[in-house]
Amino acid sequence: MTILQALHSYYDRMAARGEAEKPGWSREKISFCIVLSDVGEPIQVLDIRDQNGPQARPRLLEVPAAVTRTVGIKPNFLWDKTAYVLGVTAGTSKRLADEAATFRDFTLARIEPNSDVGLRALATFLRTWTPERIAAPPFTPGMIDTNVVFRLDGDAGYMHEREAARRIIAESAPESEGEKIQCLISGEFSEPARLHPNFKGVTGAQSSGASLVSFNLDAFKSYGKEQGANAPTSKDAAFRYGAALNRLLDRNSRNRLQRSIGDSTIVFWADATDIETEGSANAAEDVFANWFQPPAKDSEDPTLAHDIGEAAKIRDALADIAAGRPSAISPQLAPGVRFHVLGLSPSAARLSVRFWADDDFSAFARRLLEHDKDLAIEPRPWVSKPPSVFLLLCKTTALQERAENVPPLLAGEVMRAILTGSRYPRTLLSAAITRLRAGDDASHGWHAAAIRAVLARDHRLNLNPEETPMALDRDNINPAYRLGRLFAAYETAQRLALGKVNSTIRDKYFGAASATPASVFPLIVRGAQNHLAKLRKDKPGLAFNIDKEIEEIFSKMGGEWPAR
Repeated sequence: MTILQALHSYYDRMAARGEAEKPGWSREKISFCIVLSDVGEPIQVLDIRDQNGPQARPRLLEVPAAVTRTVGIKPNFLWDKTAYVLGVTAGTSKRLADEAATFRDFTLARIEPNSDVGLRALATFLRTWTPERIAAPPFTPGMIDTNVVFRLDGDAGYMHEREAARRIIAESAPESEGEKIQCLISGEFSEPARLHPNFKGVTGAQSSGASLVSFNLDAFKSYGKEQGANAPTSKDAAFRYGAALNRLLDRNSRNRLQRSIGDSTIVFWADATDIETEGSANAAEDVFANWFQPPAKDSEDPTLAHDIGEAAKIRDALADIAAGRPSAISPQLAPGVRFHVLGLSPSAARLSVRFWADDDFSAFARRLLEHDKDLAIEPRPWVSKPPSVFLLLCKTTALQERAENVPPLLAGEVMRAILTGSRYPRTLLSAAITRLRAGDDASHGWHAAAIRAVLARDHRLNLNPEETPMALDRDNINPAYRLGRLFAAYETAQRLALGKVNSTIRDKYFGAASATPASVFPLIVRGAQNHLAKLRKDKPGLAFNIDKEIEEIFSKMGGEWPAR
């Protein structure tokens, strides 16, 4: 199933829950409402923004469908930004008067003549309005350049929600008698959509919306076709997939990971064909969200017993789902639930599909458990479920563990590997090693877990003949593995002999020892003799154990230090 087909199908599930707008409508960010008297006088301006949080945010309202603007002047019906509705803007615009006149004429042509008292009041307001009135009450400077709607004084609903307005919207799109095409999504013959919908909510994309399907250069066109004819989609199908994806991208959507992974905004959903499967689909979405959402504290405080217990429950549930058994925490989750995960990234005025995964949910459960197993080392750097992809990459690949320093594209590639069960990107391995050579602290185990994950998955996929151990393997004779053990033993001797020092062996030699051991290890061995001698004098028991460890390592190394 393609991305657009899956979204088109999901619209039905949204509609069954009462969450989907009908054709001819869309959800847009609205900030203010102008209240009109029955004779068209503005008597109040309501600030309807969401006041929760440090800044007031526009409220998402269902309004007549937004038009797609490129360079032309196109007004919306019964709502728009103040440049169109009131003819005012904070900046300068040569076409401001044309925008206001177009909105006025377009609206009046649709609502006149009409006996509805609310629409008559709006018509009077538009005929008598002048932009100079913006400086007088009840208008405020804060409303300039925001989207506004109207309300009749005494009404609980907005002007566009009145029955007369709804009839106009329903009657405004008559069936075209032009050429019909076979829709690529539904397979039905219908009027084609010239432009595909825009999407808002992708982190980093244009706030006015970005396109997923569009054609604006000759190189993108086929056989001389224009715009939407290059991807023939019916108007109904375009509306349905657009409404579904925009709802998934809502800020508070339960089907969106609330923290972006790299430059990717991720949404997910499950298929449901009837009431019986709706509960199963909801259960699959809950399990997926709980697994990937970051913990309350990224440090994973070991005292968070509740988080540990919840993680264990989720892991058990995934194991049950992967094996086809009933799940204790999701008893409604039936076998065969189809699941979809979509990662979108900004690309100027368009969106890029960073990854798309579509499979039975039991397959996703199995791959999530494989990711958990591949990362496993003892002791684990985290105490509950595996870390979020965001946290893992910050800890292992980013300078100063800052999100903006994660290598570009890496997050999407890691997420794709987790969801599809394919090998991790090789750049994850090289980035983790690079950070260690640059001086990152290796002792917390995050880098080791990432490195082991890459090698362990390669082994399972028969790309690496050697199995990567979870803990210390004393029988491993690989020269690099032995050198790593030896380096750790000498650093331990230094720490036990001298306590806390400003510059440890790891600080001075780790990068060079990893690259050219033959030139560095003789210096380390020579310098460590003083530490061992002090340790034998002050702590003979510990000295005996370290001497024994070093002797065991040397016994299987051969006679020469490897040059590389």
